[in-house]
Amino acid sequence: MQFATNHLGHFALATGLHDALAAAGNARIVSVSSVGHVNGGIDFDDIHFERRPYDPWVAYSQSKTANILFAVEANKLWAAAGITANALNPGRIPTTNLGRYAGDVANAPAAFEPNSTAVSWKNTEQGAATSVLLAASPLLEAIGGRYFEDCNEAEPHQPGVRRGVAAYAFDPGAAARLWQVSIDTLVS
Repeated sequence: MQFATNHLGHFALATGLHDALAAAGNARIVSVSSVGHVNGGIDFDDIHFERRPYDPWVAYSQSKTANILFAVEANKLWAAAGITANALNPGRIPTTNLGRYAGDVANAPAAFEPNSTAVSWKNTEQGAATSVLLAASPLLEAIGGRYFEDCNEAEPHQPGVRRGVAAYAFDPGAAARLWQVSIDTLVS
């Protein structure tokens, strides 16, 4: 359910809108991921936790990696049609209800990386700033397949720091595989 909510629904919407986006020209897809993606890639052998115990944080990390891989593959496949796609980390925003069922959200980074540096909280406007930049800034026209945080392109993730983008989130093979798995899942 988490994978479907955080990835498949967005995938279905974007692919369903492909023709309209291409007709519009210079269309942009903004995929909201999370720094939580740095805690794990996608287990393609058990993407829906059918053979392993369900862990909400592992599932969250997997779905947020999927958001980045989706942007990578969508940009590759659709840039020629005038559609770019980027992913972003909005940051931690306590004024939303996103974490209402997630347990101890405040201590989630400690569970992932016990020696990680502190993460600052953002207000709603600060959390939306990177999304708005990706959706509307002329500076990013025809720029796609990237991951942003704090209104800048993210640096590679470094262990112990709750920032950056994991290398596996840009793996073109994983991006193509996720695309096919997503199509197959929606068709079945």
